[in-house]
This record gives sequence, C-alpha cells and structure tokens, in this order.
Amino acid sequence: MKFQIMLGILFTLLARRKISAGELAAKYDVSVRTIYRYIDEMTIAGIPIDVARGQNGGVYISDAFKLPKGLMTKEEYTRAVEAMLAMNEQLSDPALDSAIHKITAQMKSEKFDMTFSGNILVDSGNWGDESRFSDKLSLMERAIEEREALEIDYYSREGVHSQRKIFPHLLVYKQKIWYVYAFCTVRGAFRLFKLGRMRMIMKTGETFGRIPFKREDVPLKFWYDDASAIEARFEILPEALPFAEEWLGIENVVKQGEKYVAEVLLPEDESLVGTILSVGAGFKVLSPASLAERVEREAKRIAAGYISE
Repeated sequence: MKFQIMLGILFTLLARRKISAGELAAKYDVSVRTIYRYIDEMTIAGIPIDVARGQNGGVYISDAFKLPKGLMTKEEYTRAVEAMLAMNEQLSDPALDSAIHKITAQMKSEKFDMTFSGNILVDSGNWGDESRFSDKLSLMERAIEEREALEIDYYSREGVHSQRKIFPHLLVYKQKIWYVYAFCTVRGAFRLFKLGRMRMIMKTGETFGRIPFKREDVPLKFWYDDASAIEARFEILPEALPFAEEWLGIENVVKQGEKYVAEVLLPEDESLVGTILSVGAGFKVLSPASLAERVEREAKRIAAGYISE
C-alpha cells in the first residue's frame, strides 16, 4: 500500500504541481506525518519534491521534473493512458485531465534527449542525470520564448537559499556552465543565475513584457566579480592535449618540443583545483607556485583516502 500511495502522490503532483499535506492525507486516508515520511523517502530517491510551511505553503514539485525516460514501455504508457481515460469518463476530474496530458506528452517526447533552438543543437544532459538538467534547460528556454515568469528556489555558491520570481530573457553558456540572464523582482534588476543552483522551478502562469537590454549589458566576465583572477601557466603532455584545447582554448596552447604550454587568465574559484586534477598526470601547473602547491596538497589528500591501513 505504501508504494501505491507514493506513486499516487507523484502523479497528483505531476497533475497539480502543488497540494497541501492535509489534502494528500485525506485522499489516501493516512496521517499527515505519514505523508511527510513518504515525501522524505521520495526526495531521497531523487524526486525534486519540496515542502513550504505557512499560509500559502504546501507540497510541490518542480515544473522541470518529468518522469524518468525508460520508466515504462510504449505499450505500458498506452495502457496507463487508456485506464486513466476510462476513469476520467466516470469522474470528470480536471486534475486527471492534466495528468493524462502530461503522461501523453512524456510518451511522445521519450525519444528526444536534446534541446534544439534555431541553428544550434545542444545535448545538455550530464552523465547519469537521466536528462533532468536537459528538462530544466528546456523549461527555461520555453519560458524565455513565451515570456513566462518563473519562481525559483535558488542556492548561492555560499549555500544561501532564497526564493525569487524572475523574468528570464537570455540563456548564457560559459565555461561549460549554463546561466540564465533574468530580471529579478526581488533585486529589481537583471541578474545571472546558474541553472545548476536552481533546485526548484515553478511556472507562475504570469507573462511579462520583455525589458530592453543590450548584449553588452550581459556580464560575460562576471567571474571577475566573484573570484580573483589568476595568471596560470601549464605544461601539457600529448595525452592531455584534447582536454586542454577544449578547456583553455586551442589558440592558447603552444607546442614546445615534445610538450605543450599554455598561459591563460582563469577565475581562482573552488572548482579550479578540481578541474586541474581531473586531467591527470598529463597536466602540470608551472606557475604560480601557490596554485601548484594547492594542487599538490589536494592530490595527497585524495591519495591518502585510498591508502589501506
């Protein structure tokens, strides 16, 4: 019975996106505490459900969430929709209408994993994320196209949580990271938001008038404000050359004998050392010495975790 209720909660949220815990408890004849326990288990399983307390609170799910691809076969989707259609003939439930529409759309889009915009085709999914990021990116792209305001749960790099209403205007892709350039109603100004730091995205149904801006207004060198810049010099062996060319830019990589050297200006943030270590032994920091020391310390710390006692 537990898993039937959890599945029912999921489909209810897919249909309505937001509902009170009390309504769910009454619907499935269980306590509110049980509903919260089931929601905790679903969250641990990776379903982006959140709970907001207070007068306008409730249980809600991100509009970017879709059923995992491959959850059901085409025949199983068809049978599920047929059963729901038969049920809806008896109940005539608007929420059931919405669920049927969403499941039918999921079935039709099951084969598509990429975002297509104009003359650009982007496979935006990360390894192992079951296209969840792609769904988030697609939702943001549609919101920009349709001028729809969004509500987001946003976590800053420092871990500070905030809820914002934004008017998304432009998607920005920089250093393998997606951002959205949006007008923030809280700040009363345009801001760059990292898509990866948006835990929840909710459609408001509210449209907005496009606010004029120039492309040069978009802070493409925004990382200078967030972290100090560092002039780095690297020695690169042939096996690390493909990564170095993609990360640093092929124009910045120069051959010197049997090796390659690159000099670039990089943001000295928390991801820099990790990126360098991900390349392996074929990538060596020549300068500055402070960066080389940080990489060495982190490499030793990682190695220590694999040494058997």
